[in-house]
Amino acid sequence: MKVQTNNELKCIIALACLHDVPDPEIGISVVDMGLIYQLDFEEDGKKIFGVMTLSTQFCPMGQSIVDGVRNNLASNFPGYDVQVNVTFDPPWSYEMISKEGHEFLNR
Repeated sequence: MKVQTNNELKCIIALACLHDVPDPEIGISVVDMGLIYQLDFEEDGKKIFGVMTLSTQFCPMGQSIVDGVRNNLASNFPGYDVQVNVTFDPPWSYEMISKEGHEFLNR
């Protein structure tokens, strides 16, 4: 799934960093799960705006996953204020899992 962004290079770096944030119930990263929808970077105000989803609206680890994304971006982009919003539009589906994620899950 292609992540929307206003800065392709910083988005590539951020996604590489976010490979360290797992979905604890599935065991693959939030990137390979296809949970990250958008990452925008505001250079003047040193802010990162992220939009992501969860596999279900009732995900018991949802807040932990969102906090993991926020904390990872904040630690890898020092001095940036990070805001992460959760949306369920479009809803997540198995088709959003990356090829690497499917290989890990043996699908």
